[in-house]
Amino acid sequence: MLLQRQPINGFSQYPQVSPLVRRRGKTALRNLSLRAQSIPSRTQRIMESISVSGEVGGAGGAYSYNALKRLDQLWSSICSAQTVVQEPQQVVSRSRGTFSHSDVDENAVDTFDVVVCGGTLGIFIATALSFKGLRVGIVERNILKGREQEWNISRKELLELVEIGILVEDDIEEATAVKFNPNRCGFEGKGEIWVEDILNLGVSPAKLIEIVKKRFISLGGVIFEGYSVSNICIYEDAAVLQLAEGNILSSRLIIDAMGNFSPVVKQIRCQRKPDGVCLVVGSCARGFKDNSTSDVIYSSSSVKKVGTSDAQYFWEAFPAGSGPTDRTTYMFTYVDPQPGSPKLEELLEEYWALLPNYQGVSLEELEILRVIYGVFPTYRDSPLPAAFDRVLQFGDASGIQSPVSFGGFGSLTRHLKRLSTGICEAINGDFLDPYNLSLLNPYMPNLSASWLFQRAMSAKHQSNVPPGFINELLHVNFQSMQRLGDPVLRPFLQDVVQFVPLAKTLGLVMLSKPQLLPSIFKQVGVPVLLDWSGHFFMLGCYTFLSTFADPVIRPLLSSLPSKMSYEWKRRLEAWKYGAGLDYKL
Repeated sequence: MLLQRQPINGFSQYPQVSPLVRRRGKTALRNLSLRAQSIPSRTQRIMESISVSGEVGGAGGAYSYNALKRLDQLWSSICSAQTVVQEPQQVVSRSRGTFSHSDVDENAVDTFDVVVCGGTLGIFIATALSFKGLRVGIVERNILKGREQEWNISRKELLELVEIGILVEDDIEEATAVKFNPNRCGFEGKGEIWVEDILNLGVSPAKLIEIVKKRFISLGGVIFEGYSVSNICIYEDAAVLQLAEGNILSSRLIIDAMGNFSPVVKQIRCQRKPDGVCLVVGSCARGFKDNSTSDVIYSSSSVKKVGTSDAQYFWEAFPAGSGPTDRTTYMFTYVDPQPGSPKLEELLEEYWALLPNYQGVSLEELEILRVIYGVFPTYRDSPLPAAFDRVLQFGDASGIQSPVSFGGFGSLTRHLKRLSTGICEAINGDFLDPYNLSLLNPYMPNLSASWLFQRAMSAKHQSNVPPGFINELLHVNFQSMQRLGDPVLRPFLQDVVQFVPLAKTLGLVMLSKPQLLPSIFKQVGVPVLLDWSGHFFMLGCYTFLSTFADPVIRPLLSSLPSKMSYEWKRRLEAWKYGAGLDYKL
């Protein structure tokens, strides 16, 4: 069933840009400022020349210049925020007693087993749960559809969706807009490594979500389109969702799939500043003649100055399915959210300047189809444990994605089977308190160990390391992984960290380039290395437990009481997924 509410269009004030000019008297300054306001940036000129169709929810779903300015304002507010926690808006509250005996029970529009808030990626967990027989509703503030910009992913990850009943294999072919091989890992001025079948499919989110949406509705799912979350009230027997439009939905469990900037996550984290941020800009453009291969990652030769900040740029590129010469290109960097951090528009100005050298084509030869940008915050204490009864974070809202990744779809497909099975067991057993729900988003040492990689790839102001250090370090690491073979290289390229491959890689790097060690200490800092050592030790422990303890414990689960069985199943999953042993070549 599909319920739609007509969206209300709003208008943003047109931004004005005043450059810094030399002070030559008040009159001259005023005249220069007025003249400068009429000169838009290259980014503004490009974006306002592109016809923008309806924007959708989710990262990368907005393309307009006004949307860019709004996101830059949000990013600036994050950077200028105090490190102390603030009192956030209280979206989730508790109420004594049962909903069935409350005054608002008769006002409920509908009752579900699960309500998913946020449908762009939430549609996948919603469909998986519907396939298992639960009654599921989705609340989406926009029209539930995928963005135009394609996702690059491996076929192996899409087959995870087939395994749990969301897709059939023919759906993969229908949703795949383009295929490309080989795929490059390049390091400017150092060398490159080529791999096959890694992130080599360009999948149309619009087509994929259309397929899954039809599947969800056919399974009895209900979608509330054009509705937004106002507040959630937790009763003893239900979670009650109050929509901004006045509707009331009751559910046994609410899944928060509202992404990185979920209001529920803001409440849980007390609007705490992120520990790190990945800033992404890019475009999809027409006019690339050599367009058969992709870049999984390409690092710039050295750290560059952006305003008052330093930034190490990384690139990703792949053919687009909209035409034979169409290509998607991203430029991204990792930063600490501090005052003076580069804005997205500043990065886009850098992007237009550097793109011709990176791709070997001048901007004049290209037709820019759309401009892409995003802010992806990450926290050390991820995944996020459940903080309330009957409310569980999912996807980007939970922080389950790798801190070096700026897309959560790959990690979503990896964890979907585990999460859908665990959520069903939690609902059937009424294990919906924070402790039991947190077992679904457990500590994962491989995810925490990835933090070292983000710190190593982040440019530090006055870190006393050579400007080309990050590029050289990445090149040496990838060379070592290539020498160690596919069992080491391929999992890492798909954001899976495993103990034995990581230990082998680090050992080979230290043996082949011991002179890098002092710079590594300067780059990431001793406290970060000590913290990482603890996660690396736990990664080894989880690998041991999953390899040797799991086969002993698993046959005993059927004889345990249901609650104890649920808890031990979640522990076994945490060992397996936390050690990266769910990944198979």
